[in-house]
Amino acid sequence: MSDGLILYVPGFVIVLALIIKAPTLRRGWDQPLMRAVCTLLVVGSLAMFLSGPPTIAAVNRLTGVVNFSAPLVYSVLTTFSGSCIVLILHWGGGPTPGVRRATRITVVAYSAVVVAIVLLFAKGDAPVERLRDLDTYYANTPWIREMIALYLAAHAVGSTALTLLCWKWLRRVDPAMRALRTGLALLMLGGVMDVGYLVAKWAAVGARWSGRDWDGLSTYLAPPLASAAALLVGTGFIVPLVGESAAWQDFSQYRRLRPLWKALHGFAASSVMTVPLTWWSPVGIRLIHRESVIDDGLLALASWFDPAVRGEAYEAALAQGRSERDAALVADAAMLAAACLRRLAAGAERPVGESGQPGSCRLGARPRAELAREFHASPSVAEARRRAAGRGGGPPPPRPGA
Repeated sequence: MSDGLILYVPGFVIVLALIIKAPTLRRGWDQPLMRAVCTLLVVGSLAMFLSGPPTIAAVNRLTGVVNFSAPLVYSVLTTFSGSCIVLILHWGGGPTPGVRRATRITVVAYSAVVVAIVLLFAKGDAPVERLRDLDTYYANTPWIREMIALYLAAHAVGSTALTLLCWKWLRRVDPAMRALRTGLALLMLGGVMDVGYLVAKWAAVGARWSGRDWDGLSTYLAPPLASAAALLVGTGFIVPLVGESAAWQDFSQYRRLRPLWKALHGFAASSVMTVPLTWWSPVGIRLIHRESVIDDGLLALASWFDPAVRGEAYEAALAQGRSERDAALVADAAMLAAACLRRLAAGAERPVGESGQPGSCRLGARPRAELAREFHASPSVAEARRRAAGRGGGPPPPRPGA
């Protein structure tokens, strides 16, 4: 079993991707793209499990045919390559009749390759069982040689096409779609690893054809490359599914709000009693709780907002070349930072305006995550902290949440 772990682990990862995607596949089974993805994942996991030496030995023993696993594994790998091309055709879009026609041609062509692999194996003679080095051991055997070359060529076409498409899409996808970009990058890297696997196989087989011995490339280098390729491809399908899920988006929002929550929760606690969370509280409830604490903190600091700080930060941001929207966000974050420091420096006192009432200046309607990011990172916020410390007199108080 340990001999096959290098291939079985990626196989389990691909199965995990299939399980995660199962609800989407079930809902969209009438869509050709969903069926293509499902086929690719199923065939990819089968290829990994069937390629392990323990599985090869078991299949040969059960069938009673020496090296029966060879045409089986080659056929599955060929089917995987064909599935890559079909997936590419559906990803690329275009007129539906054209996509269907190209899909049928691909299916027929790769089915013919699978039939040819089986016929070539039946025609050839491979009497010695080889669990790890059949490609090079029989590289010069009539008919078996052609079978090996045929499966490598078919696999090279599918793998190269998938790699190039992922690279093309990665350059076009909106940078904001980070989960999808990460998935495409992983798929592309998996394709690159698979191309490396093919280069190692072709080099070893070609060396045999020319009378040299480079068997180590096929026996020891190619399997880890195939394992890495399968692992990256499986992960590449998982990342967009997890990254676009509601739970992951809630967690990401929850994490981004931490700097703002850390700075404001002390002010909120002084004015509002919040409901405590338990360790088993789901992330959605935690997000709502954190947003409520932030809103309560902003409300508690409203009378400490200084329009002058906001105006100066806004002008400074515009002078730095920021857009009006970004400048307004920087200004809000700077005014909030100054309010935190003034509130800490003043203790229990409240600011009083000319009318004898607490001053007021509202923040813009900004997404909390944007405000948290600017509050945490903007140089203008740091400048506002220094300015607020100067106005308050005495040494500057510590940064909230530091």
